Amino acid sequence: MIITVTPNPALDLTWTVDRFTPGASHRAPTGSARAGGKGLNVARVLNSVNVPVLAIATAGGATGDEFLAELRTSGVPHKIVPVAAETRRSIAIVDRETGQASVLNEVGQPLTGHESEQFETSIARFSSSGDVVVFSGSLPAGYTPHRLSRLIASRKAEGCLVIVDTGGEGLIAAAQAGAHALKPNREELAEATGFSDPLDGARSLIALGARLVVVSLGEEGLTIVISASRADDINARLPEPIHGNATGAGDAVVAALAQAWSENPLLDHPEQIAARVALARRATAWSASAVLMPVAGELSPRRVELEEDVIVSMTHKENR
Repeated sequence: MIITVTPNPALDLTWTVDRFTPGASHRAPTGSARAGGKGLNVARVLNSVNVPVLAIATAGGATGDEFLAELRTSGVPHKIVPVAAETRRSIAIVDRETGQASVLNEVGQPLTGHESEQFETSIARFSSSGDVVVFSGSLPAGYTPHRLSRLIASRKAEGCLVIVDTGGEGLIAAAQAGAHALKPNREELAEATGFSDPLDGARSLIALGARLVVVSLGEEGLTIVISASRADDINARLPEPIHGNATGAGDAVVAALAQAWSENPLLDHPEQIAARVALARRATAWSASAVLMPVAGELSPRRVELEEDVIVSMTHKENR
């Protein structure tokens, strides 16, 4: 089973316009409102390809009611922890002409001490040895990186495989807690580690304790790193960039990563090159197919043909 954990969920509101002009008034077809947040998007992707998954998140207030109502109709198995604060909203305006999305993310409200305990109790209750537990997205205000680190350690102690997709100090804390895999994008990695080179940043997270790092590089694809001292890296990209709504691209990568870890708990071992190459191909294809869809959490039917087009390269040399 794969358990996705969304500490700071949102009601995702998406509108598509023919061309978005800052400062102008726009007419748009009816938008969409979906239960979102990065962990929910990961769960939607996995559920769509028939991978057993359970999404754990919080919800509160009138926005939380709308969030929960949509989630119930989605078919994604879920466990929601009620909270007092209003669930935040995320607003995306997609420019049909350019394929670019402009996003406004509200800041999540703090959880009370009791709510944090209930949230962590639910994670412990529904995850067990052998499960893959995915922590995705930002942390709510007041939920410290240290607390995330303790939560990761507790799931590892129970025999779970832990994947983390977050930024800032939370990314560093996850590496220090020995997360099995981290999935930052280029900007998150540079901000957290101080390294402008993604490979240097990824290797610094491995040195802190992470076992595998996947770095999303946008149109340049992605890189998989398993060693702090050797350049045994796997790079994957498509021959040509895919244009569209990129808001769910990273979540699709995490979904592919979670599926790969659930199928092969030894994914980070040096000899598992073929398994990591397969992951690189699938994650790149799923990311691109997510870009082709109007909302996050969905994959285009083109994902199979895109996987066949992925270009993979490797390096085998000592890192200086």
